[in-house]
Amino acid sequence: MHLPDSHKIHRPWLGTLFAKEIRDLMAGRAFWLLLLLVCLLVGYSYIQAVGLYGEASRSAGQLPEVARNLSPLDGILVPTFGALYLANTFLFPFVAIRSITHEKETGSLKLLLQVPPSFGAVLGAKIAALAGAWVLVAAPALSAVALWMMAGGHIHLPELANLLLGHWLYGAVVLGFALVAAALAESGATAAIITLAATLGFWVLDFAAAGDSGILKSIASLSPTALLRGFERGIFSLGSALAAMTAALGLAVIAGILIDLKQNAVRKLTLTATVLTSAALLLAGAAQLHVFADTSQDRRNSFSPADAETLSGLKQGLTVVVRLAPEDPRYIDFERNILGKLQRTLPNVKILLESQSRTGALEEAYEKYGTILYEYGGRQSESRSTGVGEILPLIYSLAQVTRKVTPPDPPYPGYPLEAGARIAEVWFYGVLPLLILAAWITSQGGVSFAHARRGVRNADNSFLDEGKNAKGDLT
Repeated sequence: MHLPDSHKIHRPWLGTLFAKEIRDLMAGRAFWLLLLLVCLLVGYSYIQAVGLYGEASRSAGQLPEVARNLSPLDGILVPTFGALYLANTFLFPFVAIRSITHEKETGSLKLLLQVPPSFGAVLGAKIAALAGAWVLVAAPALSAVALWMMAGGHIHLPELANLLLGHWLYGAVVLGFALVAAALAESGATAAIITLAATLGFWVLDFAAAGDSGILKSIASLSPTALLRGFERGIFSLGSALAAMTAALGLAVIAGILIDLKQNAVRKLTLTATVLTSAALLLAGAAQLHVFADTSQDRRNSFSPADAETLSGLKQGLTVVVRLAPEDPRYIDFERNILGKLQRTLPNVKILLESQSRTGALEEAYEKYGTILYEYGGRQSESRSTGVGEILPLIYSLAQVTRKVTPPDPPYPGYPLEAGARIAEVWFYGVLPLLILAAWITSQGGVSFAHARRGVRNADNSFLDEGKNAKGDLT
């Protein structure tokens, strides 16, 4: 009796499965087309951003105060990484979906799920390979950052790291939806439609929550698009980060449950309900975390150190009743410059929005429209101002505290720069696409060689087995 070698029994299955998933990604056209499209999108976004930033910098040479408003985060990083957002939303899900639907259509998934390693190892290898693919997809955007620095542009590393984290979390959640859609659907086209429907559904939710201050707004704040919007402004939120990781992990686990052949329908339904319940509880807990960090260099998302220290010492709850329509420019300005900062600084803030319409066009005649009511410790005060210089002293008066004195932050200098885009055009429209095409061709050759070598090895093993059988017959 021929017994398999012991090293074949204890082979590193996880590494083998990961290598198999990487080969499958490289063998498909979808991944390479994704890289080419991302390269062109990032190049176009970066070149346009450099041109607009240069025009604004030209004005800053004549008006020094304009220079203080020039931030590479807004002018370069966010527009350039916007191409990565489009790829995460509309392109990368197709690569994730193919990793499952192709094997389902060919029947190889059933065979793969019957190999000795655990089902978790199979799913983990797929997710690890897709995570590696996402790093390659983000590489063109990172190369744009390198080009900006080579041109003399300024980069604040905390801003860059926070923005990259936001896009990674957004991509992880979209990947989770894609895996669930691929597990549910029988074809890649159906899975793609399900994934896009989920993404567009969050867009609709964000739009609907714009005029709401209750539970709908709280739910919308956990959507992937709202999460990314905060990171783009330079705000790191521990609650949002944990919520995104919980959602991505929960969706991946649900996808694994749905494609597990060892579970019956009732068992799958029970496990899915358990995961959803656990994820909902974790999301609710993450929403209660008020841990923020302002990674922007100009500290746009924070009050001055003196005001921040004074406000953080208020122990009672502050209620703010805003009588403005959600689309009123005054409310938009007030929410960004006052309300958002209060919610990130004070431990207990309650915001109430009182409005009969979205625009406020029919409420201008109402005498209370435009007023903002503040209540703290049983004391109330109203104001029509939306400026920090009047609102904070009013809150200090209600709380009966004195503003603390601390050293102020140094003023933000601004970073004007008129940079050329010729090198970027050559890189994104010439060199980088050629490198991607060369890697594509090389990978196809490597895959073909691997298949041929595997076929030769199988033929040699068959020949040796036949020789052993023939020798046994002669004996």
